[in-house]
Amino acid sequence: MAVVTRFAPSPTGFLHIGGARTALFNWLFARHHAEHGDGGRFLLRIEDTDRARSTEAAVQAIHDGLTWLGLDWDGEAVSQFARADAHRAAAERLLADGKAYKCYCTPEELAEMRDAARRDGRKRMYDGRWRDRDPSEAPPDINPVVRLKAPQTGETVIGDLVQGQVRVANDQLDDMVLLRSDGTPTYMLAVVVDDHDMGVTHVIRGDDHLTNAFRQSQLYEALGHARPEFAHIPLIHGPDGAKLSKRHGALGVDTYRNDGFLPEAMRNYLLRLGWSHGDDEIIETEQAIEWFGLDNVGKSAARFDVQKLTNLNGRYIRQADDRALTDLVLARLTAAPSAKLAPEASDRLFKGMAGLKERAKTIVELTENSAFYAAERPISLDEKATKAMDAEGRRSLARMRDRLAASETWTEDALLGAAKEEAEASGAKLSAVAAPIRAALTGRAVSPSVFQILTVLGREQSLARIGDALAERPAET
Repeated sequence: MAVVTRFAPSPTGFLHIGGARTALFNWLFARHHAEHGDGGRFLLRIEDTDRARSTEAAVQAIHDGLTWLGLDWDGEAVSQFARADAHRAAAERLLADGKAYKCYCTPEELAEMRDAARRDGRKRMYDGRWRDRDPSEAPPDINPVVRLKAPQTGETVIGDLVQGQVRVANDQLDDMVLLRSDGTPTYMLAVVVDDHDMGVTHVIRGDDHLTNAFRQSQLYEALGHARPEFAHIPLIHGPDGAKLSKRHGALGVDTYRNDGFLPEAMRNYLLRLGWSHGDDEIIETEQAIEWFGLDNVGKSAARFDVQKLTNLNGRYIRQADDRALTDLVLARLTAAPSAKLAPEASDRLFKGMAGLKERAKTIVELTENSAFYAAERPISLDEKATKAMDAEGRRSLARMRDRLAASETWTEDALLGAAKEEAEASGAKLSAVAAPIRAALTGRAVSPSVFQILTVLGREQSLARIGDALAERPAET
């Protein structure tokens, strides 16, 4: 049997971290089985039946988030709302088979039932008063709902692939609504019909859906459909153990993309939120596909930690291809409203990337640290760089300009040698000699090696930037 999984988000907002992890686990499970000759398809269904809250912008955000993460789906995305006729047809068939019935309760009657159930401590809210009642007794002014005639004795048992065997007494479950009074299908009905019609073999989702699985299992049986395998994954909590929220960093995937996280780092981090393979921490996607299985999903809630994600992202940046990073940085610099880049920006960024990426944990940080390479002259100095250009700093820089200009070779070793000669001649520390050079070249007080920067910029650009800095009127003290 070919494995078919699905990701079925509601388009009512961004693609959040929990949803992204669910999508990843479904994608990996399908791709693992595809590679091992067991078929393996990953489907996308947009559960857009809540028309008041569903938006096209949210649908696009889901598509964009999955695409950025590299989670490609097979075939066209399915709109649940577009399948409403199939959902209604299933309910009508259950009515015809005597496995469902019309309920004519008024809103007041339902409210009384709920209150009574709460007082008595019962989970079952609906008392089944229209279950076997003659429809000829129906009041003329009530549009009925359609309810499933659920079993009232025994148990519903699920052999969950993560949670193990779970069960519920059937007398704890009501006869759930399948069609609302306006004829629209409910979530429960739509999910079961869609999963069956799409050939879904494995439903992998958060364990907040476990109670839904009992009701859906009853509906599968009533419809005569084979039940898929269920795998309910524990939810994600914050580092403090509380339910994940925005204060923990539970933002949309698009926010992490905009904040400079790499999709491969995000995939690796989400993979490790509730799944493990020994002590392995850095797991490339190809290896994840090879190793992934539901038997290694933990039963305890995973803890989301933005700092750990950020550190992992830094590791991925350090091992990333320099050209790919250059393209990412250049795109951000070009998009800046006040962008004024030198024609040589791309070449300089690429040459300097090896030194730059060692210090950055996000692409945003990498872009900020790289901007001086791409900038057109003259560059501006920040406050700390300006302090390095005091009277002594300017005198040191002027002497170093002459030494650099006289250097026969423009290599890191040769330029470092010139700086050491200046430090020895002036009785200053090498760091004191380097500080005004750094300020002149980068406009900042912190950067990669000054001598690496000199070689990346080249003789002409370096001397020109130093000349610009010396020509600036010193700040009054």
